Amino acid sequence: MPRSSVPPFASHAPPLGALLRQYAAGSALTCEPVDQGLLNRGYRLATTRGHYFLKHHFDPETADPAAIARQHRATQRLADLGVPVAPPLPGRDGRTVAVVGGHAYALHPWIDGRHRHGGQLSTVQCGRLGALLGVVHASLERVMPTRGRASDGHGDENGAGEGHGRAEGVGGRERGAPQRVTAGRGRAGEQDAADGFVRRGQADRDGGPGVPIAVVHPRDATRQDGSTGRGRAGASVEGGTRALTPGIPVEPPPGARRADHSTGEQEPAGTDGTAEPLQAPSADPADTFALIDDLLAHVRRHRPTDAFDELARHRLLERRALLEQHADRRPPPGGSVGWVHGDFHPFNLLYKGDAPAAIVDWDRLGVQPRAEEAVRAAAIFFVRPAGTLDLPKARAYARAYRRAAGATPSELAAAVHRVWWERLNDFWMLRWHYERGDTRADSQFPAASALAVWWTREYDVVCEAFVD
Repeated sequence: MPRSSVPPFASHAPPLGALLRQYAAGSALTCEPVDQGLLNRGYRLATTRGHYFLKHHFDPETADPAAIARQHRATQRLADLGVPVAPPLPGRDGRTVAVVGGHAYALHPWIDGRHRHGGQLSTVQCGRLGALLGVVHASLERVMPTRGRASDGHGDENGAGEGHGRAEGVGGRERGAPQRVTAGRGRAGEQDAADGFVRRGQADRDGGPGVPIAVVHPRDATRQDGSTGRGRAGASVEGGTRALTPGIPVEPPPGARRADHSTGEQEPAGTDGTAEPLQAPSADPADTFALIDDLLAHVRRHRPTDAFDELARHRLLERRALLEQHADRRPPPGGSVGWVHGDFHPFNLLYKGDAPAAIVDWDRLGVQPRAEEAVRAAAIFFVRPAGTLDLPKARAYARAYRRAAGATPSELAAAVHRVWWERLNDFWMLRWHYERGDTRADSQFPAASALAVWWTREYDVVCEAFVD
C-alpha cells in the first residue's frame, strides 16, 4: 500500500490507427475491452488479418517501456523452452512495445481459452498445475540472470550475463533447471500427477541466460469482466456467472527495485554480488494494530452502515485478537529466492480443454522467494467461498510443485508460515474500500478475510498439506 489507481475502463480508448501502423496486423474492425484489470487494461482486437489481444500497460509502476521489453524477451525465451506463454508480436521495427501518446501498448496473439479456478480442476489436474509452476520456476532459473539470487549468501557473483541460471538453494543444494522437468510418480500407487516438458530452444542454442528484468509492482490482480463474461485474452470463465476469488495481492517488499544508473535499467535488489536479502522484514504487529484502529475508525464514520461495514468491523476485531495471540510467531526473512512470475492466479492462466494454454500477465516478473509464490498461488486457486482451502487438491499441487521445482518440504513449510503471517496482517481490500472509495475488490473480501482466520485455526493441517 498504497496501490496505483486506474480510472474507469471507458475513460481511455486505444489509438488504434496509430498503433496498427506500427504492426503488420491489418486494419481494425472491432475493439472490445475483455476484462477490467485492477491496474492494466486489455482489449480483444479484430482486424482484417485476425484476432489479437491488445494490452495497455497503464499502471505507472509497470509501464516503463524498457522494463516491458525486458519482460517480453523473457517470455520469448520461456516460449522457446516450451513453457505455455503468449509472447507479444513484434512491430514493423522489430520492437514489441509500442508507445503512442505517452502510453505503452503490446500486441499479443489471441488465445482462445478459459480461466479455471481450483474448484473446476480434478485432483490430477491440480497436480499438473503445481508441476506447471515448478516448470516455470525451473525454466526462469535457466534463462534469467543469477547474480546474488540467494539470500543466504550463496549466489553467482560473476554478473547477470554469465552462465545459465543456477543458484544454490536451501542448505547449499545446487538447483539447476534440467532440459526436461518431470513431475512424475510420487508415492506407491499414486497416479502420475503431472509431466512438465521443457524442450531445448532458442535461448539454449544461443547460450545466453537472458537479461535482467525489473522487479515490478504492485501485483496486477485482475477480475472477470462481468459485462462480457470474458476473461483475460478472451477466456470465458467456466460455470457462467459465478463468484470467484481471483487473488489476494500483497505488497512486495520495500526496496525491491533499485536503479542501476550506469545502464539506465532497473535491477532487482541483491543482484550486485553482495547477496543482500531481497525480502523486507515481515509485517510488524505494532504497525498492524495501528492500521486496524484506523480502519475501525473509518468503519464507524461510514453512514449509513451497511453489511460490508458490519463484516469489516467483525473481521478487524477478530484479526486484532488473533494477532495479540500470535504476535510472537512473526517470521524472519528467509528462503531461497529466484525468478518468479509474481502474480500466478486463475485469471492469469488460460486453459484449452484440460491443458494450460498460456500463462499471461508477466508484469511482476522478478526475484522473490519462489516457494512463497507457490503457496500464495495455492491459497488463491484452492480457496473455497467459505474461506477454507481444498487441502486434498493443495496437497497434490504441492507435491507436484516440489518435484518439478526441486523444492524441499522444509522450504515449503517456511513459505507456508510466511504467507500465513502475511495474510494475517494484510488489509489491502479494506484500505481500497475505505481510504480510496474503490469497491472493485469488495467481492473478494468475505472469503479472503475468512481464510486468514481458518488458516490460523488449522495451521498444522495446512502446513502438512504442503509438505506431505
